[in-house]
Amino acid sequence: MGLFNAVSSTVFDVLLAPLGHARPWFDLLVWPVLAGVVALLVYKKISNQAGIAKAKNGIAVHLLEVVLFKDDLRVVLPATAKALGKNALYLGYNIVPMVVMFAPMTAILVQLVANYGYAPLPVGSTALLVVDLDDAASTAAGVSVRDVTLKLPAGLSFDAPPVRTSDGEIAWRLRLDEPGDHVVTVQAGTLAEEKLVSVGGAARKVSPLRTKSWEALLYPAEAVPAADSFVASITLDRLDQDLGVFPSGESGILGWFFGFSLLAGFALKDRFGVTL
Repeated sequence: MGLFNAVSSTVFDVLLAPLGHARPWFDLLVWPVLAGVVALLVYKKISNQAGIAKAKNGIAVHLLEVVLFKDDLRVVLPATAKALGKNALYLGYNIVPMVVMFAPMTAILVQLVANYGYAPLPVGSTALLVVDLDDAASTAAGVSVRDVTLKLPAGLSFDAPPVRTSDGEIAWRLRLDEPGDHVVTVQAGTLAEEKLVSVGGAARKVSPLRTKSWEALLYPAEAVPAADSFVASITLDRLDQDLGVFPSGESGILGWFFGFSLLAGFALKDRFGVTL
């Protein structure tokens, strides 16, 4: 996960935001269209185009049988079964292209979310930072919730004492006093992990979560903690970036990306000579 995130971030940090993070419309229009074009090229190259066309024709023929002979069960039942069989065959032809496209599509999507999904937290507000200990790693290192402290840089301050739970969580409420990209340090003796806290200023790439679980693939803005780290995750309050006419937040960008890429794919399929 760490290598995948590092490589994709290195590439997309150059490609994304050519007009600046304050103008997300460019990437939110261009990249779904590019994704749709890539999907068409992949389908044309590795899918069984003849098989897809034959399966679609078979579905249409058998459905037409159902409509024309709807009063004759001896025709309707076999025709329905054959239509379902052709549909299963059609879906089977689509599995391999979908698997091939999964990694590049995911890389594009998570980078769009990382760059445009979240906004820096407002200056003067408070935010909750939660550390979740890794049970096995913290036990092996002899670290308990009582041993964990948080070191703050200038520009941040504590708004309340930490809350420690028996299931390995420690939460701090922070006051965000000054703008900037502040680095806080979670310490347990000689062990330490860092977390970026973005406050105020212009729109930019923001990281609400640093984790070593599979969710790290969805939050590539910070390095994944080492496998033996005493910290499983560090979570910070998040604020959705206002994207104007575009849907905002993780789910908004997700829906927009897949919806617009599908629309682009269907609009361009004939031009690329692809049967979907």
